[in-house]
Amino acid sequence: MGSMNVEKKWVFPLVITSFICVFLFATSFNMGLVSSLRKINSIISIFPSHTNHTDQLFAESKVVHTPPPPPAGPSIPRFAYLISGSRGDLEKLWRTLRTLYHPRNQYVVHLDLESPVEERLELASLVAKDPLFVKVGNVHMITKANMVTYRGPTMVANTLHACAILLKRSKDWDWFINLSASDYPLVTQDDLLFVFSDLKRELNFIEHTSHLGWKEDKRAMPLMVDPGLYQSTKQDIFWATPGRGSAWMVLSRSFVEYVIWGWDNLPRILLMYYTNFVSSPEGYFQTVICNVPEFVQTAINHDMHYISWDTPPKQHPHTLNLNDTAKMIASGAAFARKFKHNDPVLDKIDKELLGRRNGSFTPGGWCAGKPRCSKVGNPNKIKPSPGARRLRRLIDQLLLSSKNGENHCNDRSQPSKLLEIKPVLACILVHRHFSFLET
Repeated sequence: MGSMNVEKKWVFPLVITSFICVFLFATSFNMGLVSSLRKINSIISIFPSHTNHTDQLFAESKVVHTPPPPPAGPSIPRFAYLISGSRGDLEKLWRTLRTLYHPRNQYVVHLDLESPVEERLELASLVAKDPLFVKVGNVHMITKANMVTYRGPTMVANTLHACAILLKRSKDWDWFINLSASDYPLVTQDDLLFVFSDLKRELNFIEHTSHLGWKEDKRAMPLMVDPGLYQSTKQDIFWATPGRGSAWMVLSRSFVEYVIWGWDNLPRILLMYYTNFVSSPEGYFQTVICNVPEFVQTAINHDMHYISWDTPPKQHPHTLNLNDTAKMIASGAAFARKFKHNDPVLDKIDKELLGRRNGSFTPGGWCAGKPRCSKVGNPNKIKPSPGARRLRRLIDQLLLSSKNGENHCNDRSQPSKLLEIKPVLACILVHRHFSFLET
């Protein structure tokens, strides 16, 4: 009799346990293990329990599960600018700086050693006394001026110097843009920030080509290669010609860091070669980016500039004036060059494209105070103008071409296939030391 009572005592728990196991096995295939556990928990809760083990085991069922927040919208980028000039460029540089200013960005300005000391001191004084620049603290001057010859490697050195300063000054920018005092924007900074918000941060807008045309005998110095420098078998020397591009670029922070730090040494090896090259600024960065697998696919073949060449082409581009206004606007470019000091076309751009008046900053969502833009309101407030649509159309076209493989470095347009002979460059005994981290 006692034995029967014991057996009856265990029948009920045994049935329940069996039912749970079968249910778990059957539902885990269709609805997932987690959902099965939740159903089992609800079933178990029907039956009374004299312990709290079940409650402890399924405590997570009592937690209120809130849905994840919607994905954040595109973040607003930041730009880091170098604006450089030479003798007589002080007023042009100052105007370009104020036109390009936005409190989110970083700026480095430089007047080279050809500029009189008085001009460099006046620029330093203007920067130091501007109340907005002082308050925000995002405009820096290279007071230890460099000598820059715009066809040689000194311009590359000056650009790298500015990049190093910008990396040291701020960890919070996305793209580097180099401009001269003869450049001028065709869109507002709010336009630029708005359009670039949707772009992948690793993209580089840098013109690169090996189809030189008229530039071939003007700027491309032939490279003589002696295979004996890097091969054990004797072969005759051969000639190769590097490609060219534009000296003006929009470079990603990741690429700038690679060029400055050069962890695999390629940027420094190529810099030794370009030290003896005509128009180094038009080839150095292009050659680097087209030789590094990590960055090859990030190169978009455009410099974000409208530049007009004379016919027949000359060493320097056509100086833009009022007659070029329609073509500049139709290009959709963010910048144009080159302009004379205080040319009437600049006033037309200020009035019709930028909404800028009386030498003030270009207005944007950040502007506050009276007079307008005398104080910083909300720097994250962006008010794009019609210029954003023009720029967006251009970039959409470039991205489509890039998707179709038309803009990347390749066998026909890569300016650096010849530079796969990297050991040769390591043997070029040229020493240069740039104090990159000094201002």
